[in-house]
Amino acid sequence: MNKLKFYTPAELKASGWLRRQLEIQAESLSGNLDKIWPDIRDSRWVGGNCEGWERVPYWLDGFIPLAYLLDDEDKIARAKRFIDAIVAGQKEDGWLCPCTDEERGGYDMWALYLIDKVLMLYYDCSGDERIPEVVYKSLKNLKAHIEQYPIFAWAHSRWFECLIPIFAIYEMYPEEWLLDLARLLKKQGMDYEGLYADWPYEQPENVWRQESHVVNQGMAIKAGGLSSILENGEIDDSFSEFMLDKLFTYHGTAVGHFTGDECLSGFSPIQGTELCGVAEAMYSYEVLYAFTKNPIWADRLEKLAYNAFPATITPDMWGHQYDQMTNQIACVRLDKPIFRTNSGESHLYGLEPNFGCCTANFNQGWPKFAMSTFMKSDDGVTVCALAPAVLNTEIGGKAVKIEADTLYPFGNVVNYIVTAAEDVDFTLTLRIPACAASAEIDGEAAEPGTMVSLKRTWSGTSVVTLKLGYEIRLADRPTGFKTIERGPLVYALAIGEDWTRLEYVRNNVERKFPYCDWEVRPTTEWQYALADSCTCGIDVSDTGVIGDLPFAPDTAPISLEVPVRRINWGFEPGYKLIARREPMSAMPIGPVEKVKFIPYGCTNIRITELPVAEVME
Repeated sequence: MNKLKFYTPAELKASGWLRRQLEIQAESLSGNLDKIWPDIRDSRWVGGNCEGWERVPYWLDGFIPLAYLLDDEDKIARAKRFIDAIVAGQKEDGWLCPCTDEERGGYDMWALYLIDKVLMLYYDCSGDERIPEVVYKSLKNLKAHIEQYPIFAWAHSRWFECLIPIFAIYEMYPEEWLLDLARLLKKQGMDYEGLYADWPYEQPENVWRQESHVVNQGMAIKAGGLSSILENGEIDDSFSEFMLDKLFTYHGTAVGHFTGDECLSGFSPIQGTELCGVAEAMYSYEVLYAFTKNPIWADRLEKLAYNAFPATITPDMWGHQYDQMTNQIACVRLDKPIFRTNSGESHLYGLEPNFGCCTANFNQGWPKFAMSTFMKSDDGVTVCALAPAVLNTEIGGKAVKIEADTLYPFGNVVNYIVTAAEDVDFTLTLRIPACAASAEIDGEAAEPGTMVSLKRTWSGTSVVTLKLGYEIRLADRPTGFKTIERGPLVYALAIGEDWTRLEYVRNNVERKFPYCDWEVRPTTEWQYALADSCTCGIDVSDTGVIGDLPFAPDTAPISLEVPVRRINWGFEPGYKLIARREPMSAMPIGPVEKVKFIPYGCTNIRITELPVAEVME
């Protein structure tokens, strides 16, 4: 199958602001969970008595590539300690998960899919030759197990995730039973194609269901594509497109995702989007791009990575939300949840607001994104995500270095610096983001939304410059509101913030600074409407400097000055500090003034979807 392959961290490193983002993650919650959080530190996976299911695998899925991308010997050693314990715990018959023999029939095998995927990622990063046999044996055991105990619950909903390690092992051991296992999982698992053929979730419900669970949907974006490989050896992403069309049409957000708090939640900008759903959709897009080479998957990946994902994590990455809201003027404990099936603490920033799954799972976002900047093609190197990165690899046995030098998404120029010590023939394929209004490669026009292949004999040092032209756009929302976009970034009103620290112990889990919980309240005005239905009068301010915290509101590298007018927006009935779904009135109660909008990903609280002021003629 002619697909792109991911480079390993031995070859591919983040640079510039992206490396700094990884360093922040390593210094904060992700890099310390095994020291402070019982569900990792004392997990049954490593001989403890705490959670022995998805949380250690989730955390390792991000911690392992983070450690290797940064060449952090301490974190590499800590990752190995977990892997060693997991490998040592494998039973003679291949069973891998931490439960007694008597508990096997009731153990949700979702955790096995996840740990096998993590083990193969560890193998790619470390080269540990123990791993393929461990995964091979565990998959063999899985086949026998589910013939006796069919998959249920999360394993039933997420069966396709196991195709990732199955396909990886099949490349090493091309044995037909592995494909039989994949087909058996599909037969026993949730039928997403049947579900979406007669989809009952156009309207949100205040009911928790696996079939409408937002994280399941984020993962399942790649389900149809991966399972299509079983039929003819090639991927067909048409169902993925069909599925997303449904999700975006009925539940889409302004930042390229869909609501789900915890299940699909409609268009309202005060309904939530779960962080796990964002992280898993990013991974789905990375996988789909690798298998299809279709640039639309990378466009969707970037929109999430540069908007929704950083907006739901504090700039220092010590805290995160379970649910983010597009119009989020405060994050305070609610006696009565605004969310459909989540608690009133779900949008607090903290250690494990609502549930701890996101605490473990958000770790994969930036490391896997960094590993998706460049990908290996049969004829050379292909760009996926635009971000600063350095690739050191061999092509045809000859050393090649490619550096992406850029401030993107905050800037509009990427310099690809290609260095070859001796003549080498290969194709460098550049992706031109569809969000650009225009593009040039070395001064020659290029079409946004396409791939441009540069097949050359490379020698010495060459610089290929991609320059993107941006236009400010007002995007229409189904609510009748508008959002402001420019290039890959969505913009939101910058609101002043007052943070209140919450330190306490619950269920034997301590929240203590810096891994405490936080409430955030607004200190500046937020009740505005756009002064006009066009982009006239909106000015761009670009510092050209990315600070030590790339996604912090106070140091946003780029901003817009936007003409607005005060309106009487008001609070959602029955709530304090929750903006109404729709303003009480869009009639202006003040003159035109200019206020600052910053990238959505740089905000902690925000107004993103705004009406246009209703001005009497």
